[in-house]
Amino acid sequence: MRKSWWGVAGVLLGCMLGMAQARAELPADYRVVLFTENFPPYNMAVDGKNFARDASIEGISTDLVREMFKRAKIAYDLSLRFPWDRIYNLTLENANYGIFSTTRTPEREALFKWVGPLAPTAWVVLAPQNSTITLSSLKDLAKYRVGAYKNDAVSRYLESQGLLPINALRDQENVAALQAGQLDLWATTDPVGRYLAKQAGVTQLKTVLRLREASLYLALNKDTPDEVVSRLQEALDAMRKEGVVDRITNRYL
Repeated sequence: MRKSWWGVAGVLLGCMLGMAQARAELPADYRVVLFTENFPPYNMAVDGKNFARDASIEGISTDLVREMFKRAKIAYDLSLRFPWDRIYNLTLENANYGIFSTTRTPEREALFKWVGPLAPTAWVVLAPQNSTITLSSLKDLAKYRVGAYKNDAVSRYLESQGLLPINALRDQENVAALQAGQLDLWATTDPVGRYLAKQAGVTQLKTVLRLREASLYLALNKDTPDEVVSRLQEALDAMRKEGVVDRITNRYL
């Protein structure tokens, strides 16, 4: 009787393993189409231009994503494009497309499948060093000319709160506008904003309000197979345990 039970159990276990292996299989020609943008120090073109492919793209998130896909044994095509809202919408509309670095917000949660976090960030409001503006709450922003990045998570958050930021197609444009007095404040992501300002020779900006702590992710189209998502997440989790995430981050910050 015992021998018979073990025989049945063995057959069942074999079936379960076979099913698991079947679920793990992806088509031999399977590839993910990945998009990113100039969002230093997380992802950026080596030459600073608004179009780049593969090895011509660098940054914290870029290096992390490359290593994740390598470990997960999933092929991909990577390109950096502009503007953000175009590649964002392409990822929403096409199966097996992905985009990074993307802030995971409640508004976006159901729109994608997520892998991460890649890095922590904060949403902040910056002012010139000599500015006398003080803010006690989000509502105070309504009194000022606030620059933001079109369709970025920070801009969308402000709009969801009834505010009307002055949106630029490139976040770098807000640095020049702030310095020229065309803006009073700049709502952006930290440390990205400070990095962009430093690239433009501006180092004396101060934080007058912290809006929200956030994290950056790889966002995948909802029709991406769960197997892809789980392989990538497992790879990232292992990289974090091994200290790879910290080592890559420290190269840039």
